[in-house]
Amino acid sequence: MRNYIIKNATIVNEGKKFNGDVLIKNGRIEKIATTIETPNGITEINAEGMYLIPGAIDDQVHFREPGLTHKADIYTESKAAVAGGVTSFMEMPNTVPPVFTQTLLEDKYKIGAQNALANYSFFMGTSQDNWEEVLRTNEKKNEVCGVKIFMGSSTGNLLVDNPLVLEKIFEGSELLIATHCEEESIIKKNKAALEAIKPVLEPSDHPIIRNEEACFESSFKAIQLAKKFNSRLHILHISTAKELQLFSNMLPLADKRITSEVCVHHLHFTADDYATKGNLIKCNPAIKAPENKAALWEGLLNDQLDVIATDHAPHTWDEKQGDYAHAHAGLPLVQHPVMLMMKYVKEGKLTIEKMVEKMSHAVATCFQIKDRGYIREGYYADLVLVKEAPYIITKENILYKCGWSPLLGTQFPYQIHATFVNGHLACQDGKFDESQKGQRIQFTRS
Repeated sequence: MRNYIIKNATIVNEGKKFNGDVLIKNGRIEKIATTIETPNGITEINAEGMYLIPGAIDDQVHFREPGLTHKADIYTESKAAVAGGVTSFMEMPNTVPPVFTQTLLEDKYKIGAQNALANYSFFMGTSQDNWEEVLRTNEKKNEVCGVKIFMGSSTGNLLVDNPLVLEKIFEGSELLIATHCEEESIIKKNKAALEAIKPVLEPSDHPIIRNEEACFESSFKAIQLAKKFNSRLHILHISTAKELQLFSNMLPLADKRITSEVCVHHLHFTADDYATKGNLIKCNPAIKAPENKAALWEGLLNDQLDVIATDHAPHTWDEKQGDYAHAHAGLPLVQHPVMLMMKYVKEGKLTIEKMVEKMSHAVATCFQIKDRGYIREGYYADLVLVKEAPYIITKENILYKCGWSPLLGTQFPYQIHATFVNGHLACQDGKFDESQKGQRIQFTRS
């Protein structure tokens, strides 16, 4: 393995911004100092004028492998992630077949070991009838990121709304439980009411069908279960102002038993964008009215919302076309979250220190990730250099297998200069070195 020294960088870490050097040896951060003399045999990178940040950790992606690889696969989407400064990902169980057994879970880890260019972990999936198998994941609590429960409608047998099954999982799981919260009965009621007066539904109807009430009631239910059993609950993709009242900022993150995630598309788009984007921004939970976006930003900045993720969920172009009823829900986003948030840093919406906290530090703390998410001596060198230079998303530079982005044409003020994964310079100015793969993420749960 080649070793590196990054010189003259503006290092952003743990709420501070300072100029310095970072020495990388044997995949880890050996030394951080104002000035480090370059040792013999070390490759020097001059980072003057650039930010050095810890690699983003995306706690919610759908890379579609196995079974849905016409949309995406672990190799293509992890490559896109690395290009965008995401050095670690946690992938969801709604593949074909769904990850309902320990064998299927380990099969995904084997694919990750062979093909992932970023570090990886995979969630154990839940169904209405596999709770005993789910609780076997307790034996791997330091090797698996968590248990995923779809408490809102999904495909196949992934919806879990049986109260007895939910109680067994919340009571018995020693791992973090991540939930997709939308109340199915409310969604069905809203859809039926709309169809009674409107024979053909449109993309702009999506946030009316999957409204604030559906999200709030389901999130409230999950939180009541977590409080009853003192479970470690993490609610994914919060999309409404109303849900914010369910989350506290009174405790340090490490002490919270109930945490939350907000996704970049809910911070960027609003329901007004359906007029131009249509089904391209159809996703679950829905992108909603502008007042929700404003509230989410406030909740992010005051620490009611704990982490930023993408919920990267690619579909082919054809699967997003046609009428609303048949267009698939989900957006491809994992290549661009750092650049998108850096755009908001440039605009003064948040500081770069807060961005790093929400995309790296907080994810590592939330999931109790071992030796990642911070720029610390002894930690893995998952690092990203960001330079100030315009970058426009074009069809030619999109790396997703699906080949499109809802952000097509967006210009960013910053771009990713280099991404290190475990000290390996995996990507520099869009050029990849795929000679080393990512590693399985480990956790430090007692």
